[in-house]
Parts: sequence; C-alpha cells; structure tokens
Amino acid sequence: MNRSVKLTLIIIVLVVAFLFIFGRFFVKGGDRIGDKVAIVTIEGTITESEKIISQIHQHRDNASVKALVLRIDSPGGGVAPVQEIFGELKKLDKPIVASMGNAAASGGYYLACAGEQIYANPGTLTGSIGAVMQFVKLKDLYQKIGVEYRVVKSGKHKDIGNPQREMTIEEQELLQATIDDVRSQFIDAIFQSRHQKISREEIEILADGRIFSGQQAFKYKLVDELGSLPDAILGAGQLGQISGQPKTIQIKQKTSFLEQLLDIRSWLSQAESTLLPSTSFRYEAYLPLSAP
Repeated sequence: MNRSVKLTLIIIVLVVAFLFIFGRFFVKGGDRIGDKVAIVTIEGTITESEKIISQIHQHRDNASVKALVLRIDSPGGGVAPVQEIFGELKKLDKPIVASMGNAAASGGYYLACAGEQIYANPGTLTGSIGAVMQFVKLKDLYQKIGVEYRVVKSGKHKDIGNPQREMTIEEQELLQATIDDVRSQFIDAIFQSRHQKISREEIEILADGRIFSGQQAFKYKLVDELGSLPDAILGAGQLGQISGQPKTIQIKQKTSFLEQLLDIRSWLSQAESTLLPSTSFRYEAYLPLSAP
C-alpha cells in the first residue's frame, strides 16, 4: 500500500470519527440528539431533602439535560426539607415543569410552584396551603394508669405542648403566631413564583388549608394546565427547545438494606411525632392513601 492510499484512508477515518463524535449532538434546527428532559420524582411524605437535592445537582451538571420535570405524588411534609428542595430548584438555570400525580398538596404544592408551568390531572388532590402543628392531650390517660409526670424547666414556655397539662391561652397565642408566620412564608413562595398569574390577595383567600381537585386548582389559577406526565414532559421539552418528543432521563436511587432500615426508622419517628408532643411545623395535608 503506497503512501497516498494510506493518507487517504487516514483522512477518511478521521472524517468519520469527527462526524460520529460531533455530528450526533446536532440535528436539524440546532437541537442536539442527546438533549433530554430529566424527571425527578417526589413521592410520599417529605422528611428529608438530601437525595432529591443530589438528583437536582446531577441534572444541573449534565449538559444534555435541557429541562426538568418535577413529578410530585406527595401530601407534603416537614417545612425545612420542603424549603431546602424548593431553594435548590429555584437556583436551577434550566426550565422546570411540575407534574402532579394523585396528590400534590401542602408541601407538595409548595414544590410545584418552583416550576414555570404546573400540570395537574383533573382529579389530582392539591392545595392545602398552610402549616400545621399538632399535640396530643394525655393528662386524663396518665391519671387513669397512675403515671405521674414531672418537669424541671428553665423558662415558663420550655415545655410548651406538654401532654400532661392544659395549654395556656398565652402558649396557644405564641404557637398561633409562629404557625401564621410559617403560613406566610408559604404564601410568599407561591406569590414569588406565580405573581404574574395570581394576586397575593387571591392566594390569601385560598390559603385556608382547603383541598382542591386539579380542575378546581386550574380554575383558581393555582395550576397552569390540566394534563398528564407525558403532557408535562412535552411541555418541558418545548421550554428546553427540544424538537419533537423529548427523550427522558431519570436517576434511579439504589437503596441498600441499611437505607431501608433508616427509612423504617424515619417512618416510626413520624408516627411517634403524631402521637407524642411535637415541636415541628409541617406543610402537610391529611389525605386518604388512595383516591376513591
């Protein structure tokens, strides 16, 4: 094989390699074949934020991800983890579309407001805008079973919510003021994200804890579209300037046996907080496990 033939073959190989490596990223209209819509799923009660934030950061750093769909099927959860996830979503420099499943209430709706567009099914349960803090009164039960409860405290409000005694009017007012502040933070988040679509006065009226169907939420401008997850994916693709039906990417979390045990412990802790005195505020709705 003479030198000119070898040179020709080398040039052909280089051209083919160039087209393979670079050409696969570009298609008609300037879109990339590798462009995708990422899906981040939030299911169940929100008790921590680390795993979801990790997914958000991975999609943030993935150049092929042009938009994100936040798929929500949750009644809400703890105020702090909801706010942490919301904060990271708002930092994301990529279009976000929220898609509501069976339920996206309270903290679930809070997170949906991070999206440029919110899709709900007509029968989705959403709303429940507000905060809740609950206590159990066990004084009479303790007396019946002969349990004597003693408290040594550094200040008069240090055992606020003690199930062994009546809550004072002053304590109720203190807690109500704090709950009202947390509710106001919720309203601020909605208005910050949706002020071009709904007024603060309208949000204030709707923020009494009531539940809405997806159809009602659409009527009250709490959601933008009635549609399914595929509709939301298509909408996200359009915002991300992806032509046609976009490809999707989703990070599957591998759960070790230890993590499963920790999840059980988290569930038990949540159950305990329902039965015993609580000092945590929650963006959470009380919903049936499944729709009728």
